[in-house]
Amino acid sequence: QVQLLESGGGSVQAGGSLRLSCVASGYTYSSDCRGWFRQAPGKEREGVALIHTNSGNTYYADSVKGRFTISQDHAKNTVYLQMNSLKPEDTAMYYCAGGARVSGGYCFPEVWFGAWGQGTQVTVSS
Repeated sequence: QVQLLESGGGSVQAGGSLRLSCVASGYTYSSDCRGWFRQAPGKEREGVALIHTNSGNTYYADSVKGRFTISQDHAKNTVYLQMNSLKPEDTAMYYCAGGARVSGGYCFPEVWFGAWGQGTQVTVSS
């Protein structure tokens, strides 16, 4: 059974940093897209940052470019999201997603993700 377990959320002041982690277990995919989505109350879910586990290519939403960095540790089967210069508008529930098979080694939020975590809350105060 595939499980994605997020950790690292919390409350910070604007300008602060957090690092989210997503550990995968029971995972059978050797080459897929993994990454992070977020959803704030009353808003649609947004793809934040994605990484292709084989090619290493990354995708970032325009709203987080230059502030967030996605990375992976194959040995630990873990994907990270380093979030710097956080803003109040980054406040949301952050979800880890995985299991999206794509050709060409590039990931986009529109592809189908087969596995989702339970989410971790990030709150940024002004």
